[in-house]
Amino acid sequence: MLKGIALVTGASRGIGRSIALRLSRDGFKLALNDLPSSKGLLEEVQSQIIKNGGQAMTVPGDVSVEKDVESMVGNVAETYGGLDVMVANAGIALVAPLLESTTQEFERVLSVNVIGVYHCYKYAALQMVKQGRGGRIIGASSVAGKQAWPFISFYSASKFAIRGLTQSAALELGKHGITVNAYAPGGVKTPMLEGIAKDLGHIANSGFSTSDGSLAIGTANGRHTTPEEIANLVAFLASKESEAITGQTVSINGGLYFD
Repeated sequence: MLKGIALVTGASRGIGRSIALRLSRDGFKLALNDLPSSKGLLEEVQSQIIKNGGQAMTVPGDVSVEKDVESMVGNVAETYGGLDVMVANAGIALVAPLLESTTQEFERVLSVNVIGVYHCYKYAALQMVKQGRGGRIIGASSVAGKQAWPFISFYSASKFAIRGLTQSAALELGKHGITVNAYAPGGVKTPMLEGIAKDLGHIANSGFSTSDGSLAIGTANGRHTTPEEIANLVAFLASKESEAITGQTVSINGGLYFD
């Protein structure tokens, strides 16, 4: 049974890949986005969805470029007949001591993690309002968007910003039957986490080792959260059953941080 049409950004690997696979299993037609440089990985996800009996198209583009996002939302709507779920998952992380960082580095992180999510929220909402059948908009925050961490100040700032953007969008779009929420993972075993751990390990007195296990210390369950577990939460937020939930940034971190 077709549940609707979903667009997932940053879908070529990690959390985005798991979200796309889960939404497909739940009965959504999928549109898969990532940078053009990840075309091969994106097509692998598409092939897996099709092999499992689902429907998927690829819409490569850079979420930090407004025209790219406007175009990919339009492409999905024209091809599939609309858009019901937007998962603005794409993001980047940069590890740098504040006193050694640059404005250019800060702008790069904000352009993807904040401006990119803004583009996704805006153009998904415009399409959903036009359709008149409501919708679900879901963004990616982080535990670092609720409790700042050292040496990832840009990333923390960007993920805090998602919470404010999500709340404001929820207030404006509720009258159209559109909910807007975000998910806030802790340490999730992905290539991004491995990169963060490696970079932190190179900073003297950072308190981290290059072992990814260092980022699981402090969780109540003593382990990382898996991409599939994040996808489970997103699947609920994308469902009709989540209608009463909006403006929320939901923590999913194994008890690393309590709201």
